[in-house]
Amino acid sequence: MTQPEHYLAALDLGSSKVSAILCEGDEAGQVQLRGLGVAESKGFRKGVLVSLEAAVGAIRQAVEAAETQAGVSLENALIGVSGSHIKGLNSHGGIVLGHRPRTVTLEDVRRAIEAARGVNLPEGREVLHVLPQEFFLDQQEGLRDPVGMLGRKLEVNVHIVTSDALATQNLVGAVNHAGVLVADTVLEPLASAEACLSADERELGVLVVDIGGGTTDWMVVAQNAPRATGVVPVGGEHFTQDIAVGLRTPLWEAERLKRVYGCAGRRWLREESLLEVTGGRVVSRRALAEIIEARAAELLALVRADLLRSGNERPLGGGVVLTGGGAQLESLAELAEQIFQMPARVGKPSGILGLTTQTGAPHPLKDPAFATLAGLVLHGNRIRQLQRRPAGMLGRLKNLWTRPKNGHGKGWAA
Repeated sequence: MTQPEHYLAALDLGSSKVSAILCEGDEAGQVQLRGLGVAESKGFRKGVLVSLEAAVGAIRQAVEAAETQAGVSLENALIGVSGSHIKGLNSHGGIVLGHRPRTVTLEDVRRAIEAARGVNLPEGREVLHVLPQEFFLDQQEGLRDPVGMLGRKLEVNVHIVTSDALATQNLVGAVNHAGVLVADTVLEPLASAEACLSADERELGVLVVDIGGGTTDWMVVAQNAPRATGVVPVGGEHFTQDIAVGLRTPLWEAERLKRVYGCAGRRWLREESLLEVTGGRVVSRRALAEIIEARAAELLALVRADLLRSGNERPLGGGVVLTGGGAQLESLAELAEQIFQMPARVGKPSGILGLTTQTGAPHPLKDPAFATLAGLVLHGNRIRQLQRRPAGMLGRLKNLWTRPKNGHGKGWAA
């Protein structure tokens, strides 16, 4: 059965896993899970394609598993984009409406954003998103929807996310080779924020830290708009490698120790215990925690340094939200609170129906590791709802700047 028009699909192409999801959206805006597929990641490293053949095989495996559950074919999907090639910058632009005050139109808003978008990019870079933050109309500041208001000059602040054009094209090409059309490309922390943040956190200000296998993406959201984005070249795989070297164990066993016994600091160990590793050797859980804590502290310190360089030095009322597979590490939130001097929590995806298993156990999609995947579907559904039933002027404004263009989404579906 082909993919019905009201179905939504997404792919998360990570360094540790490739996952696919099929959901059904209804006219009320609700999203119901229909199929989920996961495969071991092959062909991707730090968000970048390194082997086309291996990547295509992993994508097909995840897609087929999701299709089997859903009973429909996955034909087109949103995909997440991440990696060290992602860059974010803020820009300002505006237009003169006239010597006499007149009413602001959607076309005026489009022109103002285009003026702010007109930054010089290095060769080989492309714009992934243009995310409006606030508008200015003459002496009025901090406007979220100026359409219909009177003024002489309209200005806007935007956050622009850029990516390496070839890296993104190769990602899209791998998905196409696997038999799936790319409906849109979405920045991964933008998707994770969609799935994990509350309305209060979006408004008060929050730092989203998405810890993947090879890299960690971060984004500041405040006053319901993205303010800064960044990537640090450390992820969950680095924890595993440190454990393998420090305890002289194979990588597969280091990964098991991390998942089952790992803790982000010895001070938070609930119990001291001895662990048996390959060859009959015995190591203490304290020694494991010390190895992990050093890398975890480095990762969070790198994010904090990036955050300060971006000019976001003020405390964020919503604190820190940790997502991604690496966020499952025991006591990582406590360590984040110490480093950022703000409250921290682990963000688990919500907003998708059908996450109850027959045994009553938590559904895998509720795991932080699936925050991006869930967020991609929710992001796509929100755009679809705005396109179908714009909610007044503000809805039409958001619809205008979230509609995909040339295969790439351009807006913040907040």
